[in-house]
Amino acid sequence: MIRSGAGVNHPGQPSVPHGVQPTDLADPKTDDDAEPAPDAPAPDATAGDTPAADTPAAAPPKEPGRVRRILSHPRFQTGLTVLACVVVFAALVYPNVVKRLSLGGFARIPIEAAVGIAVLILLPARPRKIVAAAGGAVLGWLIIEKSLDMGWFEILNRPFDPVLDWILFDDTYGFIRDSYGQASAYAAIVGGLLGAVAVLALTVWAVLRVTALVGRHRRVSAYTAGGITAVWTVVFLTGVQVVPKAPVAARSTVTYAWDRARQAGAGIANSATFAKEIKNDPFKTVPGDQLLTGLAGKDVVFTFVESYGRNAVESPEFAAGTEAVLDRGAAGLATAGFAARSGWLTSPTFGGNSWLAHSTLLSGLWINNQSRYRNLTASDRLTLTSAFKRAQWDTVSVMPGATRAWPEGKFYGYNRVWDSRNLGYQGPKFSWAPMPDQYTLKQFTEREYGKSGRAPLMVEMPLVSSHTPWTPLPAFMDWDEIGDGSVYHGVVADAPKKADIWGSTGKVRAAYGKSIEYTLTTLLDWVREYGDDNLVLVFLGDHQPAKVVSGENASHDVPITIVAKDPKVLDRIDGWGWTDGLKPATDAPVWPMNAFRDRFLTAYGSAH
Repeated sequence: MIRSGAGVNHPGQPSVPHGVQPTDLADPKTDDDAEPAPDAPAPDATAGDTPAADTPAAAPPKEPGRVRRILSHPRFQTGLTVLACVVVFAALVYPNVVKRLSLGGFARIPIEAAVGIAVLILLPARPRKIVAAAGGAVLGWLIIEKSLDMGWFEILNRPFDPVLDWILFDDTYGFIRDSYGQASAYAAIVGGLLGAVAVLALTVWAVLRVTALVGRHRRVSAYTAGGITAVWTVVFLTGVQVVPKAPVAARSTVTYAWDRARQAGAGIANSATFAKEIKNDPFKTVPGDQLLTGLAGKDVVFTFVESYGRNAVESPEFAAGTEAVLDRGAAGLATAGFAARSGWLTSPTFGGNSWLAHSTLLSGLWINNQSRYRNLTASDRLTLTSAFKRAQWDTVSVMPGATRAWPEGKFYGYNRVWDSRNLGYQGPKFSWAPMPDQYTLKQFTEREYGKSGRAPLMVEMPLVSSHTPWTPLPAFMDWDEIGDGSVYHGVVADAPKKADIWGSTGKVRAAYGKSIEYTLTTLLDWVREYGDDNLVLVFLGDHQPAKVVSGENASHDVPITIVAKDPKVLDRIDGWGWTDGLKPATDAPVWPMNAFRDRFLTAYGSAH
């Protein structure tokens, strides 16, 4: 009789010599490594009494790691859901002005939350996720645009235009590069892009997670939406506010999105309207011999003083310093035989974008955005420059702030353009300004104005030493000391750095005031030192400084002054009602800047 299990082949087992156990011939793999034959039948538990050790044991489930245990813990998952709800809430009430970034500014009830929950409850599972992802992306984009609004309000005193303002990022990059260095400019680009991606990813994640919660608890979610609606209605009817002009009953997200969509449509439609404005030009066909006859033989210099706004003249913080400079300048000009008249213009821009003001003054059109500027410079509109050129003046542009080619010069009608590349400056940069204003004026004198036997000049010359960030600042010196600008190396070395002043609003404002005083001192002393009987100087501000200097609710007004030695020049503008001297009276006439071209051409034309 043969013992069961000795020398007997069970189904699915190899033949084994008598007396040899199967484990003696097993493949030297561990149990974890062993792999069953793909076609082997399942073991028969009733076949024989093969020892249990002959059958490989199933591997025990792998214990999750510590990080996975934490991430999958119910409390952690609850915390993520709470975080997602907070993110969605904050996104719905996120403001677009800096002063509302406070706890009170977020103490609001967004009705969009109730509407969003109701929509998600009604949708089937798959469409619900699609709508949630799209809604999260839109919510993220609105946060980005509101953040851009904050920056635009602080610098330009207006919101970001989603259609027209993208071109300004190039100018912003150039400003950061020229003021703070190439590395800072690259860091700003990378930081901005990463921040935008992070915001979009966060809002999409948050909305999807809240959507999953709504899908699991529809009844509770419906009660929640109803409760939000009821409370919102009560505070809406009672007009409750924690922060002025920010009602607790918030509907800002939907109204903001609607306003931006409407703004985008208006911007597109505005281009067609502006094309008609360009063609409507009463001076377009006036012959050259009838233009500017009242300035025959004069050298006419239009000078924009960077950031020279109404606040520089009237704000108590700056008025004393500015007025002292203007009074000294007026005394020096009077000694040299010059007189002046002053008024106000309303600039189309604020805190920056100076070229919009330049083009507005010269073209007689309201150029308040980049689309209008591009359309203008692509047209044949008569500018003050081209009018002087038609009347046989030699037209020159002096652009110390330009660091590359300026194709718009052809549109304006300049015969020559002097810029930072060909003015021969060998000194240091003064933050954004490539060279000091005194050096610019001295070079203009040597290269153009001081030459004998030349034709009358018409010049446009922006002065840029008062450009933000207002440090380091050049020092006014004797005109004969300037040379090639190398003398300024010592000035920069001893001047405060940007980090020394930009941590304090008071220091920033003080630096701005000093920069205006420097440029005005330089310009008025240049007239006294070099101006002759035929000089006519028109100097004005391009815009008010940024809100860090001008404060809330500042106007767009800038001073404008005409200086001349020939009394007949000023006699022609007697009807304007401007103030005698270099400082316009508070109640002096205020014109929109685009009105100046036609008034100027009329006053100094043959029909006057």
